[in-house]
Amino acid sequence: MGDMAIVTTTLEGTEETKAPHPVLQFIRAQPTGAAGLCFIILLFVAGVFAEFVAPYDPLAIDFSAMLAPPSWEHWMGTDSFGRDVFSRIIYGARTALAVGVLSSLLGCGIGAVIGVVSAYFGGRIDMLIQRLMDILLSFPIIVLALAVVAVLGKFPVLGLDLNLIIAIAIPMIPKVARVVRSSALAIRELPYVDAARAASYSHTRIIFRHIAPNVVAPFLIMFTAFIAQAILLEASLSFLGLGVTEPTAAWGLMLSGTSQEFYAQAPWMILFPGLAISLAVFAFNLFGDALRDYLDPRFKV
Repeated sequence: MGDMAIVTTTLEGTEETKAPHPVLQFIRAQPTGAAGLCFIILLFVAGVFAEFVAPYDPLAIDFSAMLAPPSWEHWMGTDSFGRDVFSRIIYGARTALAVGVLSSLLGCGIGAVIGVVSAYFGGRIDMLIQRLMDILLSFPIIVLALAVVAVLGKFPVLGLDLNLIIAIAIPMIPKVARVVRSSALAIRELPYVDAARAASYSHTRIIFRHIAPNVVAPFLIMFTAFIAQAILLEASLSFLGLGVTEPTAAWGLMLSGTSQEFYAQAPWMILFPGLAISLAVFAFNLFGDALRDYLDPRFKV
């Protein structure tokens, strides 16, 4: 009986404890990234449910409340048309996130496919693709986006300018293609890829079923990081008058126009939209860096 008790105690002591949930692991390992993620979730909730969060209609004009300073009635004041700045920032979050996510998804998706194809085929195809990527990389991001917007013009669909999304996505393609290609080059030499070739699988099947799923980690990291860049680029183009147009609520648009004329009299017209852009970009950068450190084993101690 004594031996059985010892064996039972030993077995109970060697029982494996459950591993913590991946989300909890991420929060413990990357607290700053978790803070950024919380702010991103807050932005998404505010943008999706803007009708319920915003206290006023962002397009409603009230000439009796023109340039009203921040108060209990208007938390962030009003602009030169009497529109509530807080409500316009809430609705502007919807515009920024929609353009940011869609353009980042488009640019990173195309870049990932190009990177995997370039790494898989190699040789002249790889050299040709990389030289094209070099040409795109030689242009500054804002200059390339300005050129695309100027050439394509505007093409609104469901309240969003499709050409603006394309213009923001194009500068992302070569950077994503380079990063994904470097990962795919190592995966191409693995035995299971050679086995797939020996089994006479098609190039499409090998690329999309055997190589592409293994470059998801760098893709997610680039996708998250480029959302911040897309938000900043959309704000820049809107500020220059080439992005979102009036009366749509957009952070970059709120910084242009009459805001520059009344910045001394009503500094809140510039302060709060600029703060919204800075916090959104900062949150996505924090989360992107933390995601990279969490997913990439080279950054783990």
